[in-house]
Amino acid sequence: MTDNAETEVKLYVSDLQPVAQRLEAAGAELTAPRIYERNVRYDDGMGRFSRAGSVLRLRQDTRVRLTYKADKTEVQEGVTSRSELEVEVSDFDTMEAILNRLGFYSYLIYEKYRTTYTLDGAEIVLDEMPYGNFVEIEGNMDAIRRLLPRLELDGAPRYTDSYTRLFDYVCRNLNLNIKDLTFANFESVDVPESALQTPRTPSA
Repeated sequence: MTDNAETEVKLYVSDLQPVAQRLEAAGAELTAPRIYERNVRYDDGMGRFSRAGSVLRLRQDTRVRLTYKADKTEVQEGVTSRSELEVEVSDFDTMEAILNRLGFYSYLIYEKYRTTYTLDGAEIVLDEMPYGNFVEIEGNMDAIRRLLPRLELDGAPRYTDSYTRLFDYVCRNLNLNIKDLTFANFESVDVPESALQTPRTPSA
């Protein structure tokens, strides 16, 4: 289990291939080739986690991890930082059964493909989401500041909201009635970057 502050910047890019090429040219280490991720977010019967902005998530890729992220997020220069607790578990279905017995229920499934690199003490992930492509750089502030121009990402749009919050924005901006953030649900949907912006009108 780890208990630390997660500090990262999330950047929107139209094409991940040039970023991968720049990472490889800079000598970055490919620590995890492209892999499919399935994530399930949980809440209690009162919906307190989602309302507060905290996260209880079960993730499956090459392993299974249960993660809790605190609701309090600090933002500086478009870089977010908040407390995170994570533990690896041996079985997805059993952990989900435990959560259900404790009164938690699954309210959102979301998918992505992720490729992971490390460079200069930071972790750089290339994320393919159903609604677009993103680069996340996780490390200390100095490492993030150094890597942004080195990877030619200092001008890329920065997003401080989570992928699930951005999903909510996309659904509201495009009037989509979609429950889960899956590739199948977005197969025939064109999502412009403008759809990632905070909606002008509040949700019902």
